[in-house]
Amino acid sequence: MSPEVLIVTRWIHFVAGITWIGLLYFFNFVSVRTMASIDATARPHLVTTLNPRAFAWFRHSAWVTVVAGLVLIYGLYWANGDVVTSKSARTIMFGMALGVVMLFNVWMIVWPNQRRVIEATRTGAKPDPLWARNALYASRTNFSLSFPMLFFMASSSHNPLDDMGLGLAFVVLGALGFAAVLTVQKWWAPRF
Repeated sequence: MSPEVLIVTRWIHFVAGITWIGLLYFFNFVSVRTMASIDATARPHLVTTLNPRAFAWFRHSAWVTVVAGLVLIYGLYWANGDVVTSKSARTIMFGMALGVVMLFNVWMIVWPNQRRVIEATRTGAKPDPLWARNALYASRTNFSLSFPMLFFMASSSHNPLDDMGLGLAFVVLGALGFAAVLTVQKWWAPRF
C-alpha cells in the first residue's frame, strides 16, 4: 500500500476516532447527567432534536473508524505477513479487537435501543425503561473499553507490549475507565 494511501487512511481513522470517542465521552460524562437533572418537560425536546443528530454522528464515525483501522492494519501489518508475530502487531490487534467489540455495541445495542426511545418520545408514547438501561450499560462498557483501546492504539507504534503487559494494561485501564464513568454518572453525580 502506498504511503499516500496510508497517510490519508490514518488521517480518516484519526478524525473519525476523535468524533466517535468524543461523542462516547459526551454521552457518558455530559448527557447522562444532564438528562437525569433537567426538568422532565424539557427531556422530550432534547431526545427528539439533539439525540438523533448526535447518534447519527456517533454510529457512523464508529464504523468509519473501524473500517479505516482495518485498512491500516492490513497495509502496515497483514500485507507484510505480520499478523501477530511482533509485539507491535499483537498490541494493535488487541486494540482492534476492542474497537470491533465497541462497534458491535454501538450498532447492535446502543443505537437500536436509543432509536426506540427516540421514536417512542416522538410519538408521545412512554419509552420502556429497559431500552435506556440496555443502551446505558452498553455505553458504559464502551467507555470502559475505550481506555485500554486508546492505550493499545498508541502503544503499538510507540511502546508495543508483550502478552503479560497487554493483559495487565487491559485490566488496569478497563477498571480505571469503569471507575471514571461510574464516578461521573453515579457516585459523585451531584457534584457534576
